Amino acid sequence: METNPLKITELVLRDAHQSLLATRMKTEDMLPIAEKLDQVGYFSMEMWGGATFDTCIRFLNEDPWERARALKKKMPKTPFQMLLRGQNAVGYRHYADDIVERFVKQSVEVGINIFRIFDALNDFRNIETAVNTVKKCGETVEGCISYTVSPVHNLDLYIKMGKTLESMGSDIICIKDMAGLLTPDVTKTLITELKKNIKLPIHLHTHATTGLVGMNMQCAIEAGVDMVDTAISSLSMGTSHYATECIVAALKGTPRDTGLDLNLLEEINDYFKEVKKNYAEFESDFQGVDINILKSQIPGGMISNMENQLREQNSLDKLQEVLEEVPRVRKDMGYPPLVTPTSQIVGSQATLNVLTGERYKIITKETRQCIMGNYGKLPAPIDEELMTKVAGDKKVTDCRPADLLEPEWDGVCKELGDKYTSEEDRLTYALFEKVALKFFETRGKPLPEKPATAKAAPANAPAGKASTAPQGGSSIYQVRVNGKDFTVEVAMGGAGTMAPVAASAPAATPAAPAPAPASGGGGSPLTAPLPGSIFSMKCSVGDAINEGDTLLIMESMKMESEIKAHQAGTVQSILVKEGDSVKTGDSLVIIG
Repeated sequence: METNPLKITELVLRDAHQSLLATRMKTEDMLPIAEKLDQVGYFSMEMWGGATFDTCIRFLNEDPWERARALKKKMPKTPFQMLLRGQNAVGYRHYADDIVERFVKQSVEVGINIFRIFDALNDFRNIETAVNTVKKCGETVEGCISYTVSPVHNLDLYIKMGKTLESMGSDIICIKDMAGLLTPDVTKTLITELKKNIKLPIHLHTHATTGLVGMNMQCAIEAGVDMVDTAISSLSMGTSHYATECIVAALKGTPRDTGLDLNLLEEINDYFKEVKKNYAEFESDFQGVDINILKSQIPGGMISNMENQLREQNSLDKLQEVLEEVPRVRKDMGYPPLVTPTSQIVGSQATLNVLTGERYKIITKETRQCIMGNYGKLPAPIDEELMTKVAGDKKVTDCRPADLLEPEWDGVCKELGDKYTSEEDRLTYALFEKVALKFFETRGKPLPEKPATAKAAPANAPAGKASTAPQGGSSIYQVRVNGKDFTVEVAMGGAGTMAPVAASAPAATPAAPAPAPASGGGGSPLTAPLPGSIFSMKCSVGDAINEGDTLLIMESMKMESEIKAHQAGTVQSILVKEGDSVKTGDSLVIIG
């Protein structure tokens, strides 16, 4: 019997927890099991890229470069794989070629062997620099087809993409089905035709969101797929991926037997079953099957993050409206595949459309850049009204967007001067700037302790509803006072009465400036149209302004939005500063 073992890429250290736990898994929870993971014999271990880099420095106070190094020490045998967003590296905009080249080289330095490289729009001009740099470093290029469904995407187009990726020097072709949109028949046809037309191994990445994943995997295997992505079962299914153990068990004794040890996988699964409990507050509410994702096309990692963002803004009840708005925005923007960063761009714009109550009342900077061609060529024409609103009479970019960028590295070095002089720190700053500077200040220091709960109370929990009961006869309550959420610990008194012992605003929702009344001079407040933080100020007290002038930039859901003056006049006072968190309706600037 001729054998052709199916190769497995394990996703538990990256996409699985990105999809289910908002990317919050810490390195300290990865290292104890790393040696066992190294014994399995996986084709590769995906453990970097995607949102992990951002989350490490934004939320976990961890250095992502150190994570890679620490894991490599524990896992010397298993090839490390990362997800690279082409010209976006691991960020949300296009970076100059010199940044991308340095990032790839340093990634190789810390142990990355296989680079899964994609462009959100399948504009392969945007992956050329990354592909060429990986090849020069002698590592493996896995070129990606970002799979989506639209009136302009079809089998012939995907075969053409595969051939292009092969001619560019890819070693492996990946079908990246980030939202779980494949169906069994399409899976079999697509892989069969790619195998006919391309001499490279085919790797399938797909999510379990729509519930079709088991059938899709079987069809892929029958069609001769060479590698598949899976996640250990305790972090599988839902918005994540098919379970590793299921594939291993199903193929046991067949020509495609993976050769992996189910007993070892069971030990690994038991470990992550316990680890998962540490992240209950971030766990996605979406844990079943939703065939409606075939309409919204929202990737697994985006759903849990979107839920978390809406929860932090006390707007989780708007989730269904947002899910319905996403395909409308996607159509308006020319049917981009929904994968980072276009998934965040379309998702954030849809969220703004819902939260503000008016479509395109606020258009994020990233939405504008995407429509203007600065992320690459969109697959289909853009809605004329939206194009006019964004572009006016400006010319849309039609060249490779990075060709318009000046080299950035020298500027980064100049800005940092003699501070943070390592290659890694400077790359982190180049990619994330302000977030990186905050991280550098806190690196190595303990983060503020959260209230002693096993799971944070939902942001929209009814006032006075208890969550968990810590030891000592006390309970944790989430209450709302004057429109602000507080976490309160209540201890049992001697006679069975309850007395408050501590109260603190939750760390996830720092106190925002209170809305200010209009000044005595009769000024009118410019108010926050959405929750977020102040990214930068564009005005000063005393400035004469016109209606529609940009007075500040707000950051919300990792996207930047220009906040414009609602009337002409003079800036009388500024009530916020860079870094402040604000809620919808908070006063920002007084205009007289």
